[in-house]
Amino acid sequence: MAIHPKIIKGKLYQYRTLLSYFFLGLLFAAPFIKFNGEQLILLNILERKFVFFGIIFWPQDFYLFVLALLSFVVFIVLFTVVFGRVFCGWACPQTIFLEMVFRKIEYWIEGEPIKQRKLNDRPMDLDKFMRKAVKHSIFFLISFFIANIFLAYVIGTDTLLAIITEPVSTHLSGFISILIFTIIFYLVFSRIRSIVCTVICPYGRLQGVLLDDQSMIVAYDYNRGEPRGKVQKGIEMVKGDCIDCKLCVQVCPTGIDIRNGTQMECINCTACIDACDMVMEKIERPLRLIGFKSEDEIKFSKPFRVSRKIYGYSAVLVVLLSALTFLMLSRSDVKTTILRASGTLYQMRDDKQVSNLYNAELVNKTSKALSFEIVPEDASAKIQYIQKENQLGYGGTVKLTFFVLMPQDAVKQFKTEMKFKLLSEGKVIDRFKTTFIAPPNN
Repeated sequence: MAIHPKIIKGKLYQYRTLLSYFFLGLLFAAPFIKFNGEQLILLNILERKFVFFGIIFWPQDFYLFVLALLSFVVFIVLFTVVFGRVFCGWACPQTIFLEMVFRKIEYWIEGEPIKQRKLNDRPMDLDKFMRKAVKHSIFFLISFFIANIFLAYVIGTDTLLAIITEPVSTHLSGFISILIFTIIFYLVFSRIRSIVCTVICPYGRLQGVLLDDQSMIVAYDYNRGEPRGKVQKGIEMVKGDCIDCKLCVQVCPTGIDIRNGTQMECINCTACIDACDMVMEKIERPLRLIGFKSEDEIKFSKPFRVSRKIYGYSAVLVVLLSALTFLMLSRSDVKTTILRASGTLYQMRDDKQVSNLYNAELVNKTSKALSFEIVPEDASAKIQYIQKENQLGYGGTVKLTFFVLMPQDAVKQFKTEMKFKLLSEGKVIDRFKTTFIAPPNN
């Protein structure tokens, strides 16, 4: 059965609206903002290129991506343990689009929930057909727009603009992708809706595992509210503060009764808090009969305290973020891999020098082309290239084959650690090392 929640424009709803519009603006603008010559956020899985605020991550940086993903997961877990499912109600794109865009359009065209139900129940006529046609046409157009924005994060704005401006025949796969995602978004926001939060999204099911009696969630104070009873003029209330108006149920986007306790379907959108506060004001009772409360606060009147579980998750998060920060700061602009040529040891030269043959691969992780030079840190060592390159293109790789030569009288042991500096415009952009093999000069 379709859910048509009533909208109560209380203080929390107004805060949520402002925050939602901020996130919508950021979501739509981010792909078109350039920073350091790159898209602000790019998640190009096809080309294995990820960009966050101008910093490019290539396949060689996959370990950083995994560490960042683990940090994010631990943060979400920690946030849920403390505040429940607030992310779902206040920051999730699914909720923001549904409640702040599609739901408002539906109200504008079909009216309040009661009118929507009557419209759905009555036989098809011209008025119903026109309202439904206009609504679903707008829904489809917005879904098409969202699909384009979504693909801008995946394939990049330049590729997306090429798909839009050039003939369809030249970008058939891109056009089909846009169409598929348009249909998916349209079905999500016009048909499936709350099922996404209760059935499809796994985060809601994690709630039962992560929450405990100290978690601050949207909850009904049953000690204060029960037993429920209607207000009668001239008669002093001897029952609980809840007057059983069921307004909290009417405003719930997932159709639950918060008075029945914590439920998987609750997304902590706080609509029931606004509705209940409005009623409490009218009957001159204290606010927050429904509010952000923990089970311990309701049952035992205990204030919020940091539990061992929170300390544990916080410690793990600090360790992960510290490791990620260290690796990010120590990350070089160019990744250099050097290996000894297979099947070779050392070569004795006629000029009393010893040479080793190496293969090296350089990967550019910056947003621009680079000129480079490899310099041995040992002043007695020299490089003799078989194939020489000194330019490294944007996002490109260069493979080099070269000999490292050393005077035999400078060799002190069979295996010597050989260090190199990679220079670009006089600056060291990477350091790497290998082993140099030669008979020692006795």
